[in-house]
Amino acid sequence: MSSAAVAAFVVRCGLVVLFLPFSALDKVLNFEGAVHQASETFSWRPLAILAIFCALGIEIIMPIGIVTGAGDRACALVMAGYCAVTAILWKRFWAQGDFWSDPGGKGRTLFWDFLKNLSLAAGFLLLTVGLDGSGLAVFLAHPLASSHPYAARQEQP
Repeated sequence: MSSAAVAAFVVRCGLVVLFLPFSALDKVLNFEGAVHQASETFSWRPLAILAIFCALGIEIIMPIGIVTGAGDRACALVMAGYCAVTAILWKRFWAQGDFWSDPGGKGRTLFWDFLKNLSLAAGFLLLTVGLDGSGLAVFLAHPLASSHPYAARQEQP
């Protein structure tokens, strides 16, 4: 395996490790807590439970696709959307009322979490379109194809 392939593997693992195994495992081991958190947005309990099961599916299947390279661009796009949606639904710093008044308040804490989610989304978008955007046309032509992240390539000097 080339050094470029090892680097690609490490970067991909670094991007998804938050979700698989940690966040997914937390949802499984603390299912009621996850449902309680989802209930902050979805007050009807069955909908909150459905949201947790959908999140589990995303947090398990998409990282596997990203790390293995199987439909990795599409998986990364789903993860980017997931990170953005969770930022908007659960990192609502603007709704706390203490953002400007309390530097140590919940609003400030959620603000940084919100930005972290958006930064992760951007990282996943880089996997989808490539560093220079050249992968966008390939993705649009073949959205479920692999980017072949570990294929032998000539390394740049």
